[in-house]
Amino acid sequence: MPEVVRTPYVQTVDKQSEFIVSLRRAMLSSGAHPVEQKDKASVVVQIIKDDVVRRTLSVSAQNQPDEYELTYTVRFTVTQGDKELLPPTDISNVRSFAFSEQLLLAKNHEEMILRQDMAHDLADMVMRRLASL
Repeated sequence: MPEVVRTPYVQTVDKQSEFIVSLRRAMLSSGAHPVEQKDKASVVVQIIKDDVVRRTLSVSAQNQPDEYELTYTVRFTVTQGDKELLPPTDISNVRSFAFSEQLLLAKNHEEMILRQDMAHDLADMVMRRLASL
């Protein structure tokens, strides 16, 4: 990580979202040390949007969902004092999965794993953008 992002502050509404947890892990593993106080940070990574949308892709003849699509979208900006290092940027990840009412628990677990995997991928994308500063 460049020196400018060694001590970032992550500003967000939901500090426990899958994306934020993945982003903090990625920061720690890359050598950055996220701080808890904004005034001690070298940069502020502001998470403007952290949202997952589930949409039905197809339904059966009985009008039951057969397939869903998950879209995980993150909008963020990076600032250093009054200086904007990275303008508001949208990144997203889309995955689809089959659904079966008979396998409800398994499919709910599959959706949870997909959300975590998508959050991890988005955190990696943000880290690559931070590394380029």
